Amino acid sequence: MDDIILHVDAEVNPTESEDKVKKAIENMFGNINATAKPMRKGSILVAEAHGKEPLIKFYNLLCREHIRAAARTVLLGGMDRKTVCFCLNKQVAYVGHISFAREVGESPLGPIRVKIDCKNPRELVAWLTSMRA
Repeated sequence: MDDIILHVDAEVNPTESEDKVKKAIENMFGNINATAKPMRKGSILVAEAHGKEPLIKFYNLLCREHIRAAARTVLLGGMDRKTVCFCLNKQVAYVGHISFAREVGESPLGPIRVKIDCKNPRELVAWLTSMRA
């Protein structure tokens, strides 16, 4: 699974702290370099990382929170031929927990949008939601 490319973005509203939104992303995926791009209102943080390493923290959170079965449902629902897409609640991520969200409505300040490109999305989902050995 070395072919993995992780894409993450999150809008930073004018009422939010860019550092706090960065922390929310880092709480999910470790130290990935998020850069801010200005928008008409606020900005958007965009990050990209390669390989399995950035997903290890997310994997560990899924295990710790005992939500692998629920995560499997969400991840399979967002799976395409070569991608897995899902959204996370930004406020919950900031405090170090996982809460999946819809693109619109469930996260008042907007979600963290995640897209994972890989050759075998089903294998990736199986790994992310597997029991520890």
